[in-house]
Amino acid sequence: MIRIGCAGWSLPRDVQEAFGEGASHLARYATRFPVAEINSSFHRPHKRSLYEKWAASVPEDFRFCAKLPKTITHEKRLVDCEGLLDAFLEQAGGLGTRLACLLVQLPPSFAFDAAVARAFLELLRSRFPGSLAMEPRHATWFEPEADALMRELQVARVLADPVRHDPGRAPGGWPGLVYLRLHGTPRVYYSSYETPVLQALAQRLQLARAEGADCWCIFDNTASGAAAGNALELQRLLEEGR
Repeated sequence: MIRIGCAGWSLPRDVQEAFGEGASHLARYATRFPVAEINSSFHRPHKRSLYEKWAASVPEDFRFCAKLPKTITHEKRLVDCEGLLDAFLEQAGGLGTRLACLLVQLPPSFAFDAAVARAFLELLRSRFPGSLAMEPRHATWFEPEADALMRELQVARVLADPVRHDPGRAPGGWPGLVYLRLHGTPRVYYSSYETPVLQALAQRLQLARAEGADCWCIFDNTASGAAAGNALELQRLLEEGR
């Protein structure tokens, strides 16, 4: 399956007519998109009841990816964080079966350490049976040893745009999941993607699906409101290409 969505579920005024009716922005968002990425969980904890409210606002087949808190990834840097991880999973567990994926984004200064990475990813794997996507940003995470560890533990390496390191031009880690995060180029979080770029992206996603991968494509160029429009256009291109 190819799942197209956005980081968050804001609906810019210029595309609101493309969405159905609903009691909230999330409910309306879910009339067109099958997935959403929750980024706010990175910045602050949410009560389980809020996750439950979000789950109740979307159809049964809708799926969320929740981003791990920065207290785990940026402050503890994946070490001695079992309690923090359990607290986060208990909260996000309010999404129930709609929680399909977790996103682990690392700071640019975080170099690959095999012992630290294995210990944390095995801990996370033991607690969460769903899909795992990791977005490292230090060059050492794009080398064969790191890639092999992620493959072993079934963790996909995110393909993030803009690309920081040349090996990051393709997804890595476990090939069963292809997870794209499109932050906007050249101005991160603001720039909209032109149609030729989206056409090439549609072709790459179709190829990954044909190879058996579960594909997520999340637009994070939300600061200018471009994400929803880009996601709608990519949906259209994929439908035309069937």
